[in-house]
Amino acid sequence: MERRIEFQSEGDTIVGTLYRPDGREGPLPTVIGAGGWCYTKEIVLPHVARIAGRDDVQFLAFDYRGFGESGGARRQHIDPWAQIQDYRNAVTFAERLDEVDENALGAFGISYSGGHVLILAAVEPRLKAFVSVLPVVDGYATLKRCHGEIDFRLLENDLLQDLRDRFDGKGGTKAMSSPAPHEDRPTWPYPQAYEVFKVLKETEAPLHEHWSTAESTQNLLAYSVFPYLPRIVERSVMMIVVSGDNITSIDLEVEAFNRIPSPDKSLKILPAAGHMSLYSDRRDTNVAAAHTAEWFKRTLSPSWETV
Repeated sequence: MERRIEFQSEGDTIVGTLYRPDGREGPLPTVIGAGGWCYTKEIVLPHVARIAGRDDVQFLAFDYRGFGESGGARRQHIDPWAQIQDYRNAVTFAERLDEVDENALGAFGISYSGGHVLILAAVEPRLKAFVSVLPVVDGYATLKRCHGEIDFRLLENDLLQDLRDRFDGKGGTKAMSSPAPHEDRPTWPYPQAYEVFKVLKETEAPLHEHWSTAESTQNLLAYSVFPYLPRIVERSVMMIVVSGDNITSIDLEVEAFNRIPSPDKSLKILPAAGHMSLYSDRRDTNVAAAHTAEWFKRTLSPSWETV
């Protein structure tokens, strides 16, 4: 069963979908999830919700401020700290719903939001369990690898000029990805990403827009989960990564995982998948979703399994 939900986040209306397993009554463990760079709630999240629902875990997916169906005057602007605050306001909304077990709340994130949930694991005490898929863990190191030395310097020059332009009230935009990355210098210089998200927009996520403010990319360069990882002590964390990931970099992800001191953590490496195949190949999406469902069933079930 799907139900449209709305709540307020810092004065803007957030729109989401509550995916509730059919035939269940009473409060259920609930996972709150949002997307990555320029994503809307229709990308990946419904497939994770469907598989999690088989284990009686309900899923609340939402669009950040400025994206999809949600309000917000500044469209397509990505402020990671504002997005993390949207997650926290989603938690406040969820814990007040009669159909939600407020003592069994988790968070799911993929790509950029995969990093967000690691920060949430450090700062949000109402959440017990977390699944971080293909997380961005260090924006500067990630983009420098993605672009290479020469193009990265050109990207930095673009962002410096945009900083000057914003001072004059004329800030610009950046494509998310592009079929000609060396010419366009998008945030993520991968033609495959452009093709995958083009198909997703045509088939599943019509409100996806494949661009952001240029300031969003500048924000990404200042983003890192590493200062927060030592604070994740009493939380249950699963990280799902893919072998040979050349976008969010498996070695950076594994380094972040190893910095988490919590004894209740799990690392899943999918050897036959790629970063983009988790969006384009439903088999790979389903494998990640199955690991996610198993984790939340184990970590969130104690408060409701005897009801």
